[in-house]
Amino acid sequence: MSLLILIASILLLLILISGVKLNAFIALVIAAFFVGIAKEMPFTDLINSIQQGVGSTLGSLILIIAFGVVLGNLLSDSGAAQRISSVMIRSFGVRHIKWAMVITGFSVGISMFYNAGFIILIPMVFAVAKSTKQPIIYLGIAMASALSITHGFLPPHPGPTAIAVIFKANIGKTLLYGLLVALPALFAAGIVFPEFIKKINAFPPKGLFESKTFTEAEMPSFGISILTALVPVFLMGMATLSELALPEESTLRSVLLFIGNPTTSMLIAVLFAVFSLGIFRGRKMQDIMDKSGSAMSSATMIILIIGAGGAFKQVLIDSGMGTDLSQFFEKSSLSPLVLGWLIATIIRIALGSATVAGLTAAGIVQPLVVASGVNPELMVLSIGAGSLMCSHVNDTGFWMFKEYFGISVSDTFKTWTVMETIIGVMGLLGVLLLNLCIK
Repeated sequence: MSLLILIASILLLLILISGVKLNAFIALVIAAFFVGIAKEMPFTDLINSIQQGVGSTLGSLILIIAFGVVLGNLLSDSGAAQRISSVMIRSFGVRHIKWAMVITGFSVGISMFYNAGFIILIPMVFAVAKSTKQPIIYLGIAMASALSITHGFLPPHPGPTAIAVIFKANIGKTLLYGLLVALPALFAAGIVFPEFIKKINAFPPKGLFESKTFTEAEMPSFGISILTALVPVFLMGMATLSELALPEESTLRSVLLFIGNPTTSMLIAVLFAVFSLGIFRGRKMQDIMDKSGSAMSSATMIILIIGAGGAFKQVLIDSGMGTDLSQFFEKSSLSPLVLGWLIATIIRIALGSATVAGLTAAGIVQPLVVASGVNPELMVLSIGAGSLMCSHVNDTGFWMFKEYFGISVSDTFKTWTVMETIIGVMGLLGVLLLNLCIK
């Protein structure tokens, strides 16, 4: 019954958005109500679940999104994004520009959460697409695939790190094996796959980022441009290193973790950009704030849709959907590596959250790992691969990608969902191959 309710809720969502042409924000809230009522949740609990879903999703994202839009606008409006893109184009050439986006995404993604990395890099994707006349989606998928892979496979990201703790896996080995699994997946999803989606057109929200073409004299130097763009990357990277190298009682560690928090680091980056790309280059504060305010208003609907996606996901979790589906596999005789991947995949499809899918699957197969003696580091990676599979309408990442690029639900399935699935399948294949080699 849970599976039928899940399928019906997804079909309802697609009909409301694609057939009725209802706004995605309203459609997601209706779908959340449908699931809760169908699962016979008490009405008070259902309302609380929806509110908690919106609050928990936007509570961690809204400041990052807001500061990210302001930072992106400053990078674009000052010509810094164009400067960075022009250097990337000269270095890699138009023919290999995908490699530039993949390498940039991977470098940024190692130390940053997916959402923060996506928001920081999106103005550069737009600038590079404009300069090279390449399709935005073509370059966006290359960037997003790298961010997604680091989020799903590589410690110190929360998902793989938490799963490693459950299995008592070595973090260093998990990172090393994760890199070996990540590279083929990155090549398939970020380099090969974009060639098949070049004809899909994107229509980003008007006013989100500056579209002016700057002269050489109008643009800031590459050094200050890239430094400003990477301020949050440096701060988050130092926070990550402090967790690995400094004791918990260290004052320096506390300070670095504070300034390296995604919200704090984005605020610091915005303040740095206001001066480095604005005040120090002769712009007035009022002009900077007016342009930033206009950009933030363009992101309002994006924020609402992401919040509604969080509500839908939370109702799926609170209604017991994931528990119902996972119980079916508890007595399976499949290999723990395949079983962990499969359970994570199903929970990911059901609930939308990669982290929830990974942790739930890890809890289910943990006794099998102890009994079978399977490599715990590979177990972390197989579940991480499954947790990225088949992202669709109950995943906030799906809606973020859709709204920033301004594409239809159908085209988001053809691009984002297929990309995530390629990563998940390649991840499992890489894990199984490694399992043969390290035995």
